[in-house]
Amino acid sequence: MKLKLLTMKIWSSEHVFYHPWETVSQAAWRKYPNPMNPSVIGVDVVERSVLPTGKIVSDRILTTEWGLPGWVVSLVGMNPTCHVKEKSEVDIENKTLTLNSVNLTLKNLITIDEKLVYMPHPTIKDATMLKQEAAVQINGLSLSSYLEGIVTTTMASNANKGREAMEWVIDTINTEVKELASTAKKGITELRTKIDTLDLNPSIR
Repeated sequence: MKLKLLTMKIWSSEHVFYHPWETVSQAAWRKYPNPMNPSVIGVDVVERSVLPTGKIVSDRILTTEWGLPGWVVSLVGMNPTCHVKEKSEVDIENKTLTLNSVNLTLKNLITIDEKLVYMPHPTIKDATMLKQEAAVQINGLSLSSYLEGIVTTTMASNANKGREAMEWVIDTINTEVKELASTAKKGITELRTKIDTLDLNPSIR
């Protein structure tokens, strides 16, 4: 009986965003689409609910391109696109956002379990800590350890792009907030001007 090849490679990383947790969490929800991660071509919300504890739980399906070298895609027989199931949990009381994802495509050959946790930084005020880890497992293929190394290297590169994307989304959010505040201020000013005009000219009431 021929034994089935089974190996696993673990990858982990940490990153600090110098923005409040509320802003970073909002950016995580609005991350796609963005110009830094063109490989993610679709996001569909399957289910979203609020637990009795107040936590918000969501299931999404992400359609993405593998981003691996062409020869790896050909060797494994991959489709250029991949579907990923993502389960998220927002704990507003404890200020944590947890994202767990696993690929649905070719899961019998390769499994990529990824977890991201966003939380307030323990020592830096108004900063957010991201802890990211992934387990890559390739089944029944020769050169599995080598292939897992390629996958984790690709993940590290994509993680850097993802952080750049987060900063891009955060900048977009901050711009929207400033524009909203400016519009509100302008509206209040115009309203006060109209009230002052009425007070100065009782005949036009």
